[in-house]
Amino acid sequence: MTTTATGTTGPDGWGRRSAGLLLYRGAGEAMEVLLGHMGGPFWARRDAGAWSVPKGEYGPEEAPEAAARREFEEELGLPPPDGPYLPLGEARQSGGKTVTVWAVESDLDPALVVPGTFTMEWPRGSGRMREFPEIDRVGWFRLGPAGGKLVTGQRVFLSRLSAAVGGGPPD
Repeated sequence: MTTTATGTTGPDGWGRRSAGLLLYRGAGEAMEVLLGHMGGPFWARRDAGAWSVPKGEYGPEEAPEAAARREFEEELGLPPPDGPYLPLGEARQSGGKTVTVWAVESDLDPALVVPGTFTMEWPRGSGRMREFPEIDRVGWFRLGPAGGKLVTGQRVFLSRLSAAVGGGPPD
């Protein structure tokens, strides 16, 4: 990987990219979005800014929407919902990764989620490898509170969703 003024790129010049699906239900002031709390020890005791749109990285050989659907299933253990996918565009996060998101109307039951896992050395330097869930919990939030939960670089997707489907201003 190479870090440039515009972000992090691989040896082929492809920047780090993620794609995800933002589920929403309801309308107007009652609209809610489904967010996932990031798993692992770094995020365990954090709430504000520790939630994310279910998403994941993809390479230049995969279409972004296909990656969003694949990552949804990998992270939540459930097939992505059917329905029209509303493109919410791209946003660059502070680490340089570009995130592309689609919104889809659905009413997923958080109790059905079976998250994927990842392995990392923990505690650092201990030589012990431990497994953690990619997302340790999911929840539905109204747009205003969702803004405080989401990592900063993804908050723009809430405004775009609200503008596109009439979700009303965030609280």
